[in-house]
Amino acid sequence: QVVLVESGGGAVQAGGSLTLSCATSGPIWSAGGLFWYRRAPGKEREFVASIDYKNQITDYADSVKGRFTVLRDVPLGTGYLHIYNLIPGDTATYYCNQEIATTAYDPCRQYWGQGTQVTVSS
Repeated sequence: QVVLVESGGGAVQAGGSLTLSCATSGPIWSAGGLFWYRRAPGKEREFVASIDYKNQITDYADSVKGRFTVLRDVPLGTGYLHIYNLIPGDTATYYCNQEIATTAYDPCRQYWGQGTQVTVSS
């Protein structure tokens, strides 16, 4: 069973930095894209950042461009989201999502982590 676990969240002051991690375990034949989403209180879940299966192409929401960097450690399948210059609007639960095929015969499925809380105070 594939399991994704996020970590690294916390309470920080505006202007601070955090690095979120997304550790992957279980039977992994191949991995596709890695995505980060967030959900702020009372709001819909929104896309934050992604990196493609080749670890070459990244994409970011306009609200985080220039402040967030998405990376992935290919051998371990661990994803990272470096967050700089945090603002109160970044307060949310952050989730990672990864496309994983568990065998050579199965298509990639999307797996979600349980989320990690980021709280930014002004």
